Formats: sequence, structure tokens, C-alpha cells
Amino acid sequence: MNVAIPKETRPGERRVSFVPDMVKRMVKAGQSVRVEKGAGDEAGFSDEQYSAVGAEIVSDHNAIWSDADLVITIHMPAPDDIKRMKSGSTLVGFLFPAQATDAVKLLSDGKVTSFSMESLPRITRAQSMDVLSSMSTVSGYKAVLMAAATSGKFFPMLVTAAGTIAPSKVLILGAGVAGLQAIATARRLGAVVEAFDVRPAVKEQVESLGAKFLEIEAVEDAETAGGYAKELSEEENKKIRELTGEAAARADIVITTALIPGRPAPKLIEADVVRKMKPGAVIVDLAAEAGGNCELTQPGKDVVENGVIILGPANLPATMPTHASQMYAKNINTFLDHLLDDGKINLDLEDEIIGATCITHDGEVRHELTRKAMEGGSGS
Repeated sequence: MNVAIPKETRPGERRVSFVPDMVKRMVKAGQSVRVEKGAGDEAGFSDEQYSAVGAEIVSDHNAIWSDADLVITIHMPAPDDIKRMKSGSTLVGFLFPAQATDAVKLLSDGKVTSFSMESLPRITRAQSMDVLSSMSTVSGYKAVLMAAATSGKFFPMLVTAAGTIAPSKVLILGAGVAGLQAIATARRLGAVVEAFDVRPAVKEQVESLGAKFLEIEAVEDAETAGGYAKELSEEENKKIRELTGEAAARADIVITTALIPGRPAPKLIEADVVRKMKPGAVIVDLAAEAGGNCELTQPGKDVVENGVIILGPANLPATMPTHASQMYAKNINTFLDHLLDDGKINLDLEDEIIGATCITHDGEVRHELTRKAMEGGSGS
């Protein structure tokens, strides 16, 4: 089987989908691996490192796609690259198909079998393949560093000749993987941390990291069977906004991470709350690309409102390309170990993992949410 590792073409993307250590394992298993020239340069992995573990370096961008039986990417490929893929080939990556229905149609028309890693079920067997969790770890960590670099205050308490400096107060909204990593990082830097999540089950995890958990007793059953936060009623959202607004007003740093799969990010910080915050306070909105948890967030931009700095970063994992690539590649390799049988694709669609991640196969769109999005007329 010919396995292709193309160079990512999305602006600002510095990661590579497969690192030399994972290529080495694949070559030892008898696969032929081709890596596009320069694919790993920005992540710190040279062509020479790939060659040393048995990969073939290919300069022809078109050929890397057209000759492959299996293509491993980070993002949904560009339309022209999808068209180059041969019928019966396989694509694995972070595809977000419901938001890229035009690309999904091309995959289906070309009879490409595709697997989208963010569709993995939240089950024990899939934990070692969980790319979303890996990239959220990177985002949570980097968000705190961005906040620290932007803030005009120290994070830890300092006793100096000029007097004692109080520690920064940090508020984390959403205690999923990104939020928990943000809590841990802010605590390591010496900040006083408060956190809120609609799922009361995470209270113990928050407190184990040294943060105070903010509770609302009236909000119940806010967790789906898959472990994600679910959409709440307007009354419940009003109570949450009141609590988080009060906490934001006393915070120096606010990091928001709240997402609901398949829906716009919930608005947790309204404009009037921002205007009540301290001048110089910083908001880092990790939900910016999904519409933002802050009403004033602009994706990919920094906004200043009444002295409060609102950061809406896009694709934070790409800003830490070396470790993000290593984590991504390890997750993909584990998924491929599950997908491949004796070096060949074993398309067992009854398997919970394979069935959930398979988007297109044999000219059909198999992913239910994507089919609904296509019927609704969503584009790429």
C-alpha cells in the first residue's frame, strides 16, 4: 500500500500529519511511505529525517495525491487535490465534513473512502486515538501563555523590594480538556484560578488542580451521553451568564473554552460584562472559530473594548507545531492500527470506531450529520 504524507496548504498551518517516528513504524510494517518535500519543515522534521526512516521524498505535489492508496492529512484537502485522488483510495484526517459539504461531495463522487478523526466516539477503546483531546491540550496550554504575554500583570504573587505584588486572578470557562490544561498551566504560573462548567461531574477534576469550582445548583443534566456539554434552556443560560459575569468582573484573565458539537459556541460573556471588567484585563476566546463565547470576539483578531483586550486566536495547535504534530501522528497511527489488518484496510462498518468515523465510502455519504448538512444546502 502506498501511503502519502502531503504538505499542508492551509494558510498558517505549520503542523505535519505524520512524523518520522510513526513513518518508521509504518515502513517496518511493510508499507511504502511517500512524503512531500518540505512537509515537515515548519514542525521541525526535515526531509533527511524522513528519508532516514525509509520514506521516499516526492517533489511533485500532484503525484503525492494521485499515486496514493492512503493519504494522511490534518485538514480537509483542497478541491483540486481531492480530484487527484484515485477511485478506491482512502483519506484520514481532521475533516469536519458537515462544514465542508462541497468537499464531501467530491470525495463521494470520486469513490474515495474517508475517515474524519473528530467524529471518534468517546469510548475507552478510542481514547488513544482522540485527536480532539490532543489538540485541545495544546490549545489550553498556549492560551494561558498568550494571556500571560498580553497581560500587564505578573501571574504569581511576588515579594519584592518594591513591595508585595498580588497574584493574577484567572477565570476558566469550560472544564473540558482545553479548560483543564489551562487551569493546570495557570496554576503552575502561580495564578489564583476559578473555573466553571455546566457539567457538575468535572468539579473534582477542577479542584484537584488547585482551582475553585463555581457552582450553579439550578443547572442539571447538562452532559450528553458522550461526555460533552449539551445545549441549555434560556433560563439556565441566563443564570450562567449572571454567575460568569460576576466572576469575569473580578478577573484579570478570562479563558473561554465552551463548545457544543455541531452548534455555534454559547455566548457566556456579553458586551456589557466586558465593559464592567478591569481595564487591562485579557480574554482569550478559544471558541472564536465557532462564533466565540464572548459577544465581542472577532475570529483571528485582537479587539480592545473599554481597555479590555479580547483575543480570538485561530488554530492554536499550529503555533506549537512540533509537539502538536507528534501528538496528532500518534493518534493517527493508533487509529490506523485499528483500521488496517495485515497491511490492508479492513472496512468493518459494524465496528463502533470505524463506523462512527467513516464519512464516505463507495460513492455514498455514510455520516448522518453530514448528510443532513448536505440536504440543508451547507457549502464548503
